[in-house]
Amino acid sequence: MLTLKNEGGSLTQATSAPAQSIPTGSGSLFFIQIFATLGFAVLYSTLVLYATKRLGFSEGQANTMMGVFGAFNYGLHLFGGYLGGRFLSNRNLFVLGMLLQVFGCWILSGQNAEGLYWGLSMFLTGSGLNVTCINMMLTQRFAPEDNRRESAFLWNYAGMNLGFFIGFTGAGYFQLGEHYQSLFLFATVGNIVAIIISLARWNLLADMNTPLMYASRRQFFTRMLIGLVVLLVLVPVIRLLLTHADFTGSFVITFGIVVFLLLCLTTLRHKVRQERQRMMAYLILALGSLVFWVLYQLAPMGLMLFTEHNINLSVYGIRIAPQWVQNINTLVIVLGGPLLALVFRNWRERGWCIDIPLQFSCSLFCIGLGMLVLPVGIFLAGGDGIVAFKWIVISYLLQSLGELLISPIGYAMIGKLAPVRYQGIMMGCWMMVTGVASVLAGYVSGLMPENAGSSAIETGPGYSHVFCLLGWGAVAVGMVMLLLIPLLRKLISGVENPGI
Repeated sequence: MLTLKNEGGSLTQATSAPAQSIPTGSGSLFFIQIFATLGFAVLYSTLVLYATKRLGFSEGQANTMMGVFGAFNYGLHLFGGYLGGRFLSNRNLFVLGMLLQVFGCWILSGQNAEGLYWGLSMFLTGSGLNVTCINMMLTQRFAPEDNRRESAFLWNYAGMNLGFFIGFTGAGYFQLGEHYQSLFLFATVGNIVAIIISLARWNLLADMNTPLMYASRRQFFTRMLIGLVVLLVLVPVIRLLLTHADFTGSFVITFGIVVFLLLCLTTLRHKVRQERQRMMAYLILALGSLVFWVLYQLAPMGLMLFTEHNINLSVYGIRIAPQWVQNINTLVIVLGGPLLALVFRNWRERGWCIDIPLQFSCSLFCIGLGMLVLPVGIFLAGGDGIVAFKWIVISYLLQSLGELLISPIGYAMIGKLAPVRYQGIMMGCWMMVTGVASVLAGYVSGLMPENAGSSAIETGPGYSHVFCLLGWGAVAVGMVMLLLIPLLRKLISGVENPGI
């Protein structure tokens, strides 16, 4: 039994024994996760189309802005954990973040360029900070040895994907008629529902055992005030950075390189040999994963534009919205995750070595093949250059399989490869990889043909060339990772059961 101090100042006990199916508040967080994700899914899948089709942005400008949007969204996750735990409380920060998202979507519904920057900065501040809050509120409800935590996070992950499914589906419906005002108001509804659930279950969601809980009354209110000031300052700062997306993208990449080099230096100076070897394995895997995430982050950028302009979206007489195609990924993750876990368990019981290095290598092959099937579809396209719908489906299936192989094990490997004192910074570095990849994906999307004023038959060869380069590049990196497997296994040899 573990006694914790909660946000109200009283003592709360978290038990490891399953006296109840799930701790109080976990069920509420599942439904909060669904509606909190819905709004982000709308912007994630629609931002590039909205900027180009309604506001007149060039495809290059829209892709660059989307890259920066993704970079800050992932980068703010780490800061959100710090701000919630030490200044505002995770519960307060989550609701304040959702309010910022509501106002951001409302401003975006005005459909003008100035509103785009202010709306995005408010939405991004909220979404970037409050994702960590949900995870922290959930994990605090379990004692360290409570084995129910894994099931709770699986449910939470399912809720997130359900939110993506609803968001992508709604976004596609409004996108077909280009009813963008209704689209952003739809996103607002999801955010408001998340706030209502949070307020209705307010007492059950109190923070437990965070540094803020041990502050004096005066320190508590001082920190709350500082946290509110930080929120207010972040909005105009992010707005400024969004309007200078090229500079911001370069800054994110430079910052990522500096952090990676510092982590390399830290690894070389680490005195415990076995821990140093595991850190070296982490650095190699993180560097290889960058290639995967760059290609994966093309989905809301260049790949979305390719789907909109070069794919036959009329299937059996039904008009398919580009956002609906991304639901392929959602369904594969929800349905394929448990199935893949069972398959891997069966293989391991038979003596097969399914571990971290092998899964990383296979993920690169999967996403590489996901790119390489698209030139095949372009080659087999009709006289108008429009590619059959099945090819984008096959591409997304392969990309989603790659995500299943790398995403869950990527977060799990931090606890296995990182020394306790470096787990925070190495988790932050892993999240930063995704942010840097988002910026690079924006640059890669800029290499793709401009669709404005061009037909599919004209842009097809350009798309085919870029997809071939990306696909074969990922396969080549996958081959390098495959050759490094013996070395990586030797470096990780001190870790028990290095697979999932």
